Amino acid sequence: MALAAFAVAAAADLVSLLADWHLGHVIAKPLLMPLLVGYVITRGAPRLLVAALLFGWGGDLALLFDAEAAFLVGMGSFALGHVCYLVLFGKRPANPLLGGAYTLALLGTVALLWGDLPADLRIPVAGYSLLLTAMAFRSSALGLRAGIGGALFLLSDTLIATGVAEWPQLPRPDFWIMATYLAAQYLLATGATTREAGVP
Repeated sequence: MALAAFAVAAAADLVSLLADWHLGHVIAKPLLMPLLVGYVITRGAPRLLVAALLFGWGGDLALLFDAEAAFLVGMGSFALGHVCYLVLFGKRPANPLLGGAYTLALLGTVALLWGDLPADLRIPVAGYSLLLTAMAFRSSALGLRAGIGGALFLLSDTLIATGVAEWPQLPRPDFWIMATYLAAQYLLATGATTREAGVP
């Protein structure tokens, strides 16, 4: 039931973004992570997963406000969620070649964005990007599903960063940001609660 409600809310949010209906987005977005939390709790989700999703919810709420302070609050909330994910993933081994690829992606992206970011956001964005990339890499230790989720989270936040840097954007950039973000959180949440992940 909670998963169906999450799917309905996600569809409503994405359609609202495509239709440029801001009120629909404002109504649907705050429902998303609580519904996903409700679903994973029914599957015996560990507390760290619930905490990660709730910090994501905090970030979602902050980013509804179009102000630099709200952006920083949202980034901080998401960062705490990534810390929860990293602790949840534990010390399971991950492919070092993938780690190398993520490292190159991090260095290249930060280097390209650096000059176009507002000066007061450069250090926070770089620090957040390091934490996000570590989470994306470590998520692969839980298997393909969670690994794809981590990669999509990285993609979603990179799209946000390119918008902040005022790079050319895809049509309806908010749609693509939310679509990749919702897929990321769903895949991470379900990947962390599968029997294959070995999470209690």
